[in-house]
Amino acid sequence: MFTQTSRKILISLLFFSLIASMAVSSAIASNGQSKEESIMNDNNQSVLQKHVAFFDRNKDGVIYPWETFQGFRAIGCGLGLSTLASIFINMGLSGKTRPGKFPNPLFPIVVQNIAKSKHTSDSGVYDTEGRFVASRFEELFQKHSKTNTNALTEDELSELLKANRVPKDYGGWVAAYSEWKILYVLGKDENGLLHKETVRAAYDGSLFWHMEQERDGKKGVPSK
Repeated sequence: MFTQTSRKILISLLFFSLIASMAVSSAIASNGQSKEESIMNDNNQSVLQKHVAFFDRNKDGVIYPWETFQGFRAIGCGLGLSTLASIFINMGLSGKTRPGKFPNPLFPIVVQNIAKSKHTSDSGVYDTEGRFVASRFEELFQKHSKTNTNALTEDELSELLKANRVPKDYGGWVAAYSEWKILYVLGKDENGLLHKETVRAAYDGSLFWHMEQERDGKKGVPSK
């Protein structure tokens, strides 16, 4: 599904995106969430927490630099970029997610508090607590997918980004642009369409798991 070139582009853009971010279903569940939101936000873990949980390799709720390194390696990144990513991402996000005023020299990222690192000028699909908002997700496609109701073209994606911009929020603009361009490069089909289910998989983090499984599968294929 993913070429080696697109994977390298994805990782490179993801790295710079994270640094930049440093500076409706009609059925309603009993807790006030839609049915889709209840499914996406299950197991007492928000979708944003699931999005980053891939990098919590030992599942203890904390992401250390060596786990960030392992996660980047797992999806096909080289040694150099994995090393840089593990240093700068953890240094940038650790203080935002950790309780207390004093830095931890190991720069852990606390998954439970990842919503505190959420940037502005975003799509609003994650709320302030990192939960998935189904109505906002559906709105993205209702407003901007004009060529295909369940997919976005590159031009439509650009319109989406412009519509979400907060005035003079330059850091947020860069972060949002990088994240969506990552996803477009990674997930577009042969016709240049970014499909709805691909976007959904990016939001809940399952896209990372898919990439790791695909890479592991290729390792197991004997060479011809």
